[in-house]
Amino acid sequence: MLSETVHRTDDVPAGERLDWWRELMEQTIAPMEVTSEGETEFAANQRLLGLGESSVWPTTVGPSCYRRTERMIRHSDPERYHLTLLLPGSSPLRVNHGERDDLHDGPGLYVIDTSVPCEVRSIGDGVLVGVGVEVPKVLLPAVPGRRTDSLLGMPLSGQDGFGGLLAQFLLSLSTETDRYRSADAGRLGTVLLDLVSGLFAQHLDATGLLPYDTRRRNLLLRIRAFVERHLGDPRLTPGAIAAAHHLSTRQLHRLFKEEEMTVASLIRHRRLERVRRDLADPACRTTPIHAIAARWGFPAMAHFSRAFRAEYGMPPSEYRWRALEVGALAQALVAEGQRQDGLLPGTSGMPGARAAVTGG
Repeated sequence: MLSETVHRTDDVPAGERLDWWRELMEQTIAPMEVTSEGETEFAANQRLLGLGESSVWPTTVGPSCYRRTERMIRHSDPERYHLTLLLPGSSPLRVNHGERDDLHDGPGLYVIDTSVPCEVRSIGDGVLVGVGVEVPKVLLPAVPGRRTDSLLGMPLSGQDGFGGLLAQFLLSLSTETDRYRSADAGRLGTVLLDLVSGLFAQHLDATGLLPYDTRRRNLLLRIRAFVERHLGDPRLTPGAIAAAHHLSTRQLHRLFKEEEMTVASLIRHRRLERVRRDLADPACRTTPIHAIAARWGFPAMAHFSRAFRAEYGMPPSEYRWRALEVGALAQALVAEGQRQDGLLPGTSGMPGARAAVTGG
């Protein structure tokens, strides 16, 4: 699992929470002023994920204002780009940065340069829900600093292009941390840098300035995202993928030469993984196996069965039975443990239940 540090205002006395959050923001981003009208009710949470010299931090924050001045910059400048991915349900923000003054009302991204004065203010009394990103400028040498000035504070899409890839990556990190090992941090940091570089270059029309390796890795990320979006289409083939990305089939295969899987193997593996997930899902219990297979691009049942057995060592019907049985047993064990702890409705009055909860 990735190294993760959790910070919560619930762990801090009410009167000290805003000062504590300001100090945390100084450590995470840069020195700044942090104010809030509801100082005593202020609440915030942060999960800090270290990816080498960069970091990602999912967060929820109450109404507040953040200001970084010229004086603060002269005193201390870590020379970083800060990005925020605003998630659905987040409160709107007003971002005044450089020569721009923008309202961010809805999902999307924005960029801040710690070397340029800025003010970020939440609008209304809602909660900001998002993912912060810190990237040292020195790790993005191919992106000219002056050219990025036009992007500062600008609303950037998190739905398509490199913005969509970056948003998908950040959401995966935020919600599936246990999928990764601590040893993956460096590799994930490289992916993050490639995506941020790609985002900047795309909006600055400067993709050609990126190093070859960065462009190659970004192209692979785009192709993998394309594969994920089209797994259910039986017409998804190496030829179709190559055409969609303006490559010849030979160029596509050469691109994947150093990868763990060929293009065809990647398609098959990802389709089988989607089928496997649905077979283990109690909500899909009554869906015929052939229908699940067809949903994920396997119209021929015989071919699918052979591929599934080769991948997982058993027929799909046996896998489904085992997965559902194990899932039901796990739920029963959890429920039994909760009954003994008095955590299920109607059990708190059972003999011994309250003692188990209170330790009496």
